[in-house]
Amino acid sequence: MNYLAHLLLSGDNDEIKLGNFIADAVKGKNYKVFSTNIQTGIILHRKIDYFTDNHQITKELSFTLREKYKKHSGIVVDIFYDYFLANNWEEYSEQKFENFISNTHALLIHNYKILPPKIKRVLPFLIAKKRLLSYKKIIGISDVLTAMSKYTSLPYETDFAIKILTENYDEFNTKFNHFYKEIDQYVKEELSSISKLLYS
Repeated sequence: MNYLAHLLLSGDNDEIKLGNFIADAVKGKNYKVFSTNIQTGIILHRKIDYFTDNHQITKELSFTLREKYKKHSGIVVDIFYDYFLANNWEEYSEQKFENFISNTHALLIHNYKILPPKIKRVLPFLIAKKRLLSYKKIIGISDVLTAMSKYTSLPYETDFAIKILTENYDEFNTKFNHFYKEIDQYVKEELSSISKLLYS
């Protein structure tokens, strides 16, 4: 899952949401320097990634991208998941999509001082480019993939990815909704066990 899904799956607790957002920039046991709720978010993020990467639907969708993206296919699927989440938003959240993004920006800015350096570098760009909002449009997904190909090891195969997405739209959308219902239930169960572990 990418930024948007991680944020929504965090629930209503701002610190858990914050931890989930910064998790990729917190390695190993370094999460222990943060508050308990932020720790919960970081651990939850790792569990979400494991569940997603090993889910049959993720593997099926990754296979459709394997020709060009090879081992990086799962990264593209994560971005596709955020696209479908944005376009099915009303089914999974009572909060308006735009309001959710604005509140997320405010949360990150308010907690800027405690963000890991990597997140501090990315945040101004993410807000200025309205990156989270852009997940709702195919052109936004195209821009994200192109930007990632410039700054990461992701191959520059944006046209191929968008072709696969548009040609298989209905199938991908159906599979995403099936997957998201499963991960939503999984997260609710895991949040309870993580909290018990950290507070014990």
